[in-house]
Amino acid sequence: MRILIVEDEHDLGAAVQERVRLDGHAVDWFTTLEDARAAVATVDYDFMLLDLGLPDGNGRDLLREIRRTSSDIAILITTAEDQISDRIAGLSDGADDYIVKPYDLNELVARIAAVARRYATPRRRAHYRAGDIMIDRESRAVLRNGQVLDLTAREWAIMELLSRHPGRIYSRQQIDTALYALDHDVDSNTVEVFISRLRKKVGTATIRTVRGRGYCLADGTPA
Repeated sequence: MRILIVEDEHDLGAAVQERVRLDGHAVDWFTTLEDARAAVATVDYDFMLLDLGLPDGNGRDLLREIRRTSSDIAILITTAEDQISDRIAGLSDGADDYIVKPYDLNELVARIAAVARRYATPRRRAHYRAGDIMIDRESRAVLRNGQVLDLTAREWAIMELLSRHPGRIYSRQQIDTALYALDHDVDSNTVEVFISRLRKKVGTATIRTVRGRGYCLADGTPA
């Protein structure tokens, strides 16, 4: 997933970013409401970890703004506010879960996974078949003729992105965005290199090139 962390405690933010990245997610981290608003306006995030006590305001304001316009992003509040009334307020404003500081990082990633499962939709079914390729989103694996392929984290990220909306064309910039954090420099031919490597593993017909527009997954069926 593409995950946004909004956290002004530097040590905690860095630790969360590192731990979440270990699970293969692309992560952006900002420390203010202003930067978080700008990020949400420009990037299609799947998940947000939202602190409430930020230097320029309360994260609950951002939560309410997002929920007025979108319900597609999962939001988990991470805060030191531990009163029952605080939790009720956050959940009532539209948060999907609430974890109180200090928290265990392994519990955090488990909660992320649990909330993400609740956001599964028919367009994001757990399995998708295209020819001899099976994409298993639950186990984060790609199989060819029943055999699990050895994919890197970046290769899996591309397959996961393309399988969200099979047949939809994703531009190179959109794939860049899904693969890397906002502050990561991406070589101009990186996506092409990963696509080339992937095609050697999944077959050239599995990923289509639409000239001048980008790439898409070959037609298939939910399984």
